Amino acid sequence: MNANLLGPSGCGCCSSRRRFLAAGCGICAGAAVPAVFGGRPAAAGEAQRARVRLVFACFTLKQDRPTWPHIGYDFTGDIERVTKAMRQLCPEVEFLPAVAHSPEDAAKLLAAGDADRVDGYIVYQMNNWIRVMQTIAASGKPTLIADFPFSGSGGFLVYTAGIRRTHKNVSIVSSTKVEDLAESAKCFQVLKKGGTVADFVAACDRVRRERTPAPDAAPCKDDPLKVADVGQCLKAMKQAKLLTVGGKMHNLGKEIRELLGIEVVEVDFKEFAAAAAAADPDKARPIAERWKKAACKVTLDDADATLEQSARLYLAQQAMLKKHGAEAITINCLGGFYGGHLKAYPCLGFVELLDSGLVGACEADLLSSVTMIAMKHLVGRPGYISDPVMDTSKRQIIYAHCVATTRPFGPSGPANPFEILTHAEDRKGAAVRSFLPPGFMTTTLEIHPARREILCHRAKAVDNVVIDRACRTKLAAEVVGDIEKLFTYWDLYGWHRVTFYGDLREPVQELARALKLRFVEEA
Repeated sequence: MNANLLGPSGCGCCSSRRRFLAAGCGICAGAAVPAVFGGRPAAAGEAQRARVRLVFACFTLKQDRPTWPHIGYDFTGDIERVTKAMRQLCPEVEFLPAVAHSPEDAAKLLAAGDADRVDGYIVYQMNNWIRVMQTIAASGKPTLIADFPFSGSGGFLVYTAGIRRTHKNVSIVSSTKVEDLAESAKCFQVLKKGGTVADFVAACDRVRRERTPAPDAAPCKDDPLKVADVGQCLKAMKQAKLLTVGGKMHNLGKEIRELLGIEVVEVDFKEFAAAAAAADPDKARPIAERWKKAACKVTLDDADATLEQSARLYLAQQAMLKKHGAEAITINCLGGFYGGHLKAYPCLGFVELLDSGLVGACEADLLSSVTMIAMKHLVGRPGYISDPVMDTSKRQIIYAHCVATTRPFGPSGPANPFEILTHAEDRKGAAVRSFLPPGFMTTTLEIHPARREILCHRAKAVDNVVIDRACRTKLAAEVVGDIEKLFTYWDLYGWHRVTFYGDLREPVQELARALKLRFVEEA
């Protein structure tokens, strides 16, 4: 059986179960849960099986907000499919499924644990920032936390990195194959054989490592770099200016200026919106038409109107850069669009800036923006901000976002195909799916002035994942180095990373030495 988590649910479960789930089975502490999910009477020798509460953590069964996987997404089929697969693949463990929507629901499950004779817990993270695993992990009970890829991956990476520093009762599974989860779940039987919680965690960690494939020995495609003198790069950074629209800097702008020399200028939504309103529609229309013709596919309800609004926002970006003498702009795009400050997403404008040798960066992310500025001057290549997903079944990290350059080798390099679709999470506006070229080495970075570090890992680009969950562009890359270490730093740096084409390890090490920063390899 290959119950790949990326596939369709294809479940023939009865409609009564679907109605129960859809009704909001927030049954988190409900004793009737096993029957609802197809439970059966205890068999002879049942006491020898580990009893594991399988907790599906999500805000609601049908997605009611713009977050991963996307608004309107129905988790019901996934819950049924995973439950069925786990029982078939792991008959030596008795699974007691439940759905938890909050820390309070998790606490109810724990309170019912003794009565239900629960030996341990699996938390299946189905939304990014749902906080269920924290409560269960803090109980000290044997806990396995699993990611539902392209759905709960942000919370999975950020939360588990911190949890595993402080709670030694927790192991993790980050895989698109349910078989990997089932094999780890079999480790609960260690407890029935007299093993300790530490033995259980060690067994799960060993299974994860053993099921991660070895690196592909095939070499990467040739990709010569033009690396600038570090001194010239530092000089250019001291002359650079970054605009942040609708974001809050706190002390970060000052730290960036002191360490990197980059000036950060705050611009409020009102000023930017005025520039968009003043944009000439006669200039916006041909830009929109050019985007439409260049895309290999456009999937928008009202393509002309939506693209023209996006083009007006691009013209506003150009106007603000010219007004302030800046080479980079980052916008609180989600807050601006959801808050009614922006009439379109800036995604297409960001792509245009990146492809032309400037910097357009998502979500008012200053750390990623200054990383992009630094690499622009060091190697002349655009960065791709992403929300990564880990898949140990393929030894991959998948970089996902709704913005990506279509000229990853620089403005004079070849262009790759792209599609224009809605922004993934809310199904509105216009965003980009860029089919980035496989076979090349990539380097992923974050420069953190406050920590005085440059974080780095490398991976070979291998594929572009197309699935209707999470952000539009999804570049899959095979991790070079220790993939286990790559689960470590997310709570310290946050979810974003910036990926560049090319093997930049040595040039970035030289830059770190010049700036007196620690060079930290996260894989």
